[in-house]
Amino acid sequence: MSALVVDTTVWVDFFRGRSLPRLEQALQDGDVVLPPIVAAELVSAPLATGERHRLEGFLRELPLAPTPVDHWFRVGNLRSAAARKGLTVSTPDAHVAQVARDLGGVVWSEDQVFARLAAKSLIRRFVP
Repeated sequence: MSALVVDTTVWVDFFRGRSLPRLEQALQDGDVVLPPIVAAELVSAPLATGERHRLEGFLRELPLAPTPVDHWFRVGNLRSAAARKGLTVSTPDAHVAQVARDLGGVVWSEDQVFARLAAKSLIRRFVP
């Protein structure tokens, strides 16, 4: 599998105990890449100190997507391209999408904005 960029919605389900064998396999295979904004969104949850430390430890083990300034220019360009196709995309969602584009990967999310981006051929979406 190419890089699998997992959005916050899927991680929340995973950490709540939902069985996601495809994610577990991708983690074992080293295919999962973490966008920095997803790490921030996950640790912003109201967690007990021990839970937060365990979560941060888990996230530290994942490959972090590189996000130099050129990446952020591409995020803005993606938002602009989406707007020209009638889609409104937040900067965090465009960042997640652009990480996948930068890596030639796919986005796994339950958020419908990614389905709409895929329908307009702006990203490739992973559907288990």
